[in-house]
Amino acid sequence: MSDRRDFLKKTGLLGLVGLASSLVSNEQIDALENFGSEKFMGPMFRLPKLTYGYDALEPFIDKKTMEIHYTKHHQAYVDKLNELISNNTTANMDLGVDDQRKCKNIDAVTSAVIRNNLGGHVNHTLFWQLLKANPKANPNMPAGKLAEAINNEFKSFEEFKKQFSEKATKHFGSGWCWLIEQEGKLLITTTPNQDNPLMKVAEQQGKIIMALDVWEHAYYLKYQNKRPDYITNWWNVVNWDKAAELFTQK
Repeated sequence: MSDRRDFLKKTGLLGLVGLASSLVSNEQIDALENFGSEKFMGPMFRLPKLTYGYDALEPFIDKKTMEIHYTKHHQAYVDKLNELISNNTTANMDLGVDDQRKCKNIDAVTSAVIRNNLGGHVNHTLFWQLLKANPKANPNMPAGKLAEAINNEFKSFEEFKKQFSEKATKHFGSGWCWLIEQEGKLLITTTPNQDNPLMKVAEQQGKIIMALDVWEHAYYLKYQNKRPDYITNWWNVVNWDKAAELFTQK
């Protein structure tokens, strides 16, 4: 019972259980106390559904890489997070808010296992959404307010593309390259491992507009050690519609 009450405290539901005691049956109270458990509602964290097939991004991102990346790497982060919940080891992770807001609580004292797995889940969830099939083999281009902001900040889309590619290529080791909005300005930045610009530990913090995974598992089957080739081809499958949506979100 103490474990369940600890979980309810973290998710803000303990007060609801107390209030419910005078209004509903014991069975319903038990259901509330089991909120978040597989018995009641299944895992707290879930692998998001892809809106395209594993082969949809060919020839730029190959089918086998997509399948392994999604079903093995991303799934592992989700499984680990649910294991942490079941073991009541989720300190510093507010389970009562959405996943991106959870990341905003990640600071220097957060355990590495939470930081890495929550970051891995959030980063990949964004990454999948920011990819889009492009059978014409013609690089996608931003439009509207995002295109205007890119041109204002970087002088041209080609200059932005050059700077982003260089930043992603030169990032040492595993990590991510991002386009973020910071205090009304666009900024290209990188983070190590599974950190992201939402976290308090990030060198540069801001609203995420674009995400590029530069871990070797994202490209090694097709491109081996040629990260620049992977980045060059990735531009063909950027989902600028999603990036524009993220840019205009408050």
